Amino acid sequence: MRRLTVTKRTLHFKQPAGTSRGIYTTRTSWFLKMTSDEEPQREGLGECAPLPDLSCDASPEYEQTLNALCRIYETKQSIDYDLMRPYPSMLFGMETVEKSFDNGGTTIFDTPFTRGEEGIPINGLVWMGSFEEMMGRLEEKMQAGFACVKLKIGAIDFNQELELIRHIRKHFGKDSIELRVDANGGFTPDNAAERLEQLAKYDIHSIEQPIKQRQWNEMAKLCRETPLPIALDEELIGVNAKDMKAQLLDFIKPQYIILKPSLHGGMHGTEEWIRLAGERGIGSWITSALESNVGLNAVAQLAAHIYGPGISMPQGLGTGQLFTDNLPMPLEIRKDRLWRTR
Repeated sequence: MRRLTVTKRTLHFKQPAGTSRGIYTTRTSWFLKMTSDEEPQREGLGECAPLPDLSCDASPEYEQTLNALCRIYETKQSIDYDLMRPYPSMLFGMETVEKSFDNGGTTIFDTPFTRGEEGIPINGLVWMGSFEEMMGRLEEKMQAGFACVKLKIGAIDFNQELELIRHIRKHFGKDSIELRVDANGGFTPDNAAERLEQLAKYDIHSIEQPIKQRQWNEMAKLCRETPLPIALDEELIGVNAKDMKAQLLDFIKPQYIILKPSLHGGMHGTEEWIRLAGERGIGSWITSALESNVGLNAVAQLAAHIYGPGISMPQGLGTGQLFTDNLPMPLEIRKDRLWRTR
């Protein structure tokens, strides 16, 4: 008989993490541990990490709901995917703890990545801040050897952000540094087209979520007329039914989608999104959602399972050094790749 216990824990950022929705200084996660009466020495570990004001399953009753779903799992001894579709962060934690238990530790999928034979290319992340702060963070990433850098924009004056991008392109061409930007919905339908035109001058790989989600007509128009590829992120949150996923992709027709398992349906929902996108010629990649190393380990293994071996598209998995009190996992960044250590 498999049993689940829930432990709440607050993690602390080394430095404030700024987005257009606000600044994070702490991060709350609920950790699941699976044990069994039949195998007392065996355990599994998973993480449920909703983002306040963003996750569709974040609520004041989060812990009570999670405990109720754990009791249902204990009764059925399996995951009820239909029941858990509305709770992606809880589903991701449940999938992780079950696979961790089944495989007897931190390995969730058997891939060249988990065997330590190859690393996953990742982008360097430059958080929002003042012009000087962002410039300093950018230079750190370039000195560390990142070939792909993602800039969070929308917190300071847009002209200053353009100046930062001009600075990068003045010293590094598109063949040496791939630039991605994430607006987190910070533009408006009125100014987005003009700003995309300005950004396109600097060989930007893609822009994430230029306007706020749930504006399908405006987003579809942007994707149709954009001078640079648009990637949907927040737009996918709460779209949990398979038919609705297909309708969104068919209507908006983005160039890319970006999947965070904690936000976009767990492992099951993420694979569903990627399969539907691939059928429509839409690209994708996977990123973490500020989980601890427990969640990051699972997200990275899922990316290696879906896209590997030999992943060439940089993934958003460089978040393992964000917290002062992170949990240990066999993960290590070497230059611009994430590796599993044995």
